Amino acid sequence: MSDRSIEPGATGTHPTRWLMTHYGPYQAGLDAAGRPQLAPDPADPAPTPLGLALAEVDHRLRIRRPAARRTWLAAVEAGHDPEGTGRGEAPFVELPWDEALDLAAAELARIHRDHGPTAIYGGSYGWGSAGWFHRARAQLHRLLAAVGGFTMGVGTYSHGAAERMIPHVLGLDFAAAGAAAPDWDEIATTTDILLSFGGIPLRNTQLDWGGIPGHRVGAALERALDRGLDMVTVAPMADDAAAAGRARWLRIRPGTDVALILALLHVLVSEGLIDRPALDRLTHGWPVLEAHILGRDGTPPKTPAWAAGITGIADAAIAALARNLAGRRAVIAMAWGVQRHQNGEMAVWAAHALAAALGQIGLPGGGVGIGYGAGGGFGLPQTGRRPGLIGALPNPNGMEVPVSRFADILLAPGATIDHDGRRITAPDIRLVWWAGGNPFHHHQDLNRLIRAWAVPRTIIVQDMVWTQAARRADLVLPATGPLERADIAGGLQGPTIIAANALVPPVAEARDDHAILAAIADRLGCRAAFDDGLDAEAWLARLWDRARNGAPNLPDLPDLPDLAGLRTLGRIDPAPLPDAARQRAGRLAHFRADPEAGKLPTPSGRIELASDRIAAMGLSGHPCWQPPAEWAGSELTARFPLHLLSPQPATRLHGQLDHAAPSLAAKHDGRERVMLHPDDAAARGIADGDCVMIWNDRGACLAAARLSTDIMPGVAALPTGAWYDPSPTLKDAAGRPVCRHGNPNLLTRDAGSSPIAQAPAAQTCLVDIRRVDPATAAAERPSPHEGPMFADRDTVTTASPDTGPAA
Repeated sequence: MSDRSIEPGATGTHPTRWLMTHYGPYQAGLDAAGRPQLAPDPADPAPTPLGLALAEVDHRLRIRRPAARRTWLAAVEAGHDPEGTGRGEAPFVELPWDEALDLAAAELARIHRDHGPTAIYGGSYGWGSAGWFHRARAQLHRLLAAVGGFTMGVGTYSHGAAERMIPHVLGLDFAAAGAAAPDWDEIATTTDILLSFGGIPLRNTQLDWGGIPGHRVGAALERALDRGLDMVTVAPMADDAAAAGRARWLRIRPGTDVALILALLHVLVSEGLIDRPALDRLTHGWPVLEAHILGRDGTPPKTPAWAAGITGIADAAIAALARNLAGRRAVIAMAWGVQRHQNGEMAVWAAHALAAALGQIGLPGGGVGIGYGAGGGFGLPQTGRRPGLIGALPNPNGMEVPVSRFADILLAPGATIDHDGRRITAPDIRLVWWAGGNPFHHHQDLNRLIRAWAVPRTIIVQDMVWTQAARRADLVLPATGPLERADIAGGLQGPTIIAANALVPPVAEARDDHAILAAIADRLGCRAAFDDGLDAEAWLARLWDRARNGAPNLPDLPDLPDLAGLRTLGRIDPAPLPDAARQRAGRLAHFRADPEAGKLPTPSGRIELASDRIAAMGLSGHPCWQPPAEWAGSELTARFPLHLLSPQPATRLHGQLDHAAPSLAAKHDGRERVMLHPDDAAARGIADGDCVMIWNDRGACLAAARLSTDIMPGVAALPTGAWYDPSPTLKDAAGRPVCRHGNPNLLTRDAGSSPIAQAPAAQTCLVDIRRVDPATAAAERPSPHEGPMFADRDTVTTASPDTGPAA
């Protein structure tokens, strides 16, 4: 998209219009025809084009008016309890806003009255938008709490295992542990060796939640490598540095990282290379772990030869790596994908054990980082307080369940789920309300999710576009996008803060999430509890006042502007606080300097390498290798010999903007591309670009083959985010629709990582792949980006009365 119509100007002094997105800041303007245009930030050293697609505000996939599934609407109008049958098949009826809001309020009140607050599931897992105020999940949760309570998901699909495990090891929450990790400046100047489990894929650094001020990870990594950083990537796929020959690549079988770490520790212990004084001062439980490593607990010694048979890495290479780590300033990095395996918590624990044994935790340029390369903000120096995001309301009458156990609770109400030492009884969910997210992207085993999605009596979805979740809802409420509303954003992953006014009017009849929910709160008599009776403009003023009155990282101006002044500036770029890097790592540095005065909030006050709390859950009380249900060493490889990984895509944010130009351009014949090693492809008669079917007992999808030596034999990689597109004719062996587009979550396991986190374990997944004949491929052209069928109350039509312009 051209930026010629966007008037340039100096940041903070000229009325250049800005938009902060998860992809970073963009200049915003209108072309001669009044259509929105975006241009990259001139100050960004490596801007991404992905966010430019947000200018396509009038895409034909936009939800233009409220709509109800006709069979659901008929049941409600007849006074019957609606059922979930027909979701995804029955046509929709477009409704006036007042009727749609009345229906939503009445159904929410009915379920709450007849079945209690825990029968209402407040969904909305997903990234939504980058603003402080227009955060769909927060807005919805405020309404449901104001009504009287609800069931909410806790944890994440991204790093759920790590966020539950790290508090057991360090006593810090996930965010605090990340802030204490060495930043890229430290790594570039101080670190000798960076051992990266899972790699540092720069494609993920194009974005981060809440927006990043600039894309600097690639340059920082280059500086470190130019200085002589020894980088070792341990992964089934090469990351950018390994692919470019700037890092050593150790190819490891997926899900076996813990076995490798235990073998590294065995070499360090056996050869006297551990930092025993640091272990004695800083850790609890090392003797227990050491006995396990050496085989003194009745298990085999964790020698390099033992690990070689599990990991596929030669024992000599394991021993050499261990010796190379000893006595050097080392960072143990771990990608989030490594903990998205069954027992992924153990990988996180083992990484901390390795860093502790090397004596690195709390040193500048040393220690552990769970998330380098997971987003553009991890490892950047932080500069002050988090901004004034709209917060949650108390939910005393509700309950919490692990977010990735969503299908479990729908399919088995009354069943128990063990979660981090407590036992949860699954509620009987009657109403699901989802805003700003798409579970048909991020949840595992979509055929199982489809069965679960049919259970609730009512499903309400608020969104901008017709995702599969919206198409399978009962009541759909059209929401605005970021260019259609005013907000403040930034300050999460860096200092930049942007105030954006609405650039264009809402598309058709779309309303912002707050306006939708405020109207429902009015109908239910809880408006004051929901939002203090404030409209969006008053809330933005309140949030900015909170930020400017309590944020020392903001500019040193005589009078920091009010909201109107901020909008006049458009953007501010505060300077970092002095010695920001040290402030980030201060918690662990203080602990290392004085373990008594700086005790960690763990039971022992130290880094826990053995845990009575974990053992009390019936699990191993120290890091250990536990063979997952599906891996290269399991019997299931006789039927499904390839291990499928589902990494994040390079051309979109999860499933967001899958319908936009960058994502579409990367597909082949409209399908997502699956990476295969040439040897695996040759054994199956597959050529580059061929249409292939990927399948296991959970489902099947079509994809286009991409042959590459950047993946090890026996492994395939299909990125997440391709919208589910079920074929009406092609079925798998169980008679279920095959996805024509290439969504890997038809294949992934919907099972918790362990009773600690109950987090997703999507990477524990075996499949097989075969070539699809050209005639079948041609007949099964994907069409994932289509709206639903519409009807009036009597006659079915094939499209909305106003589908909008083509993309």
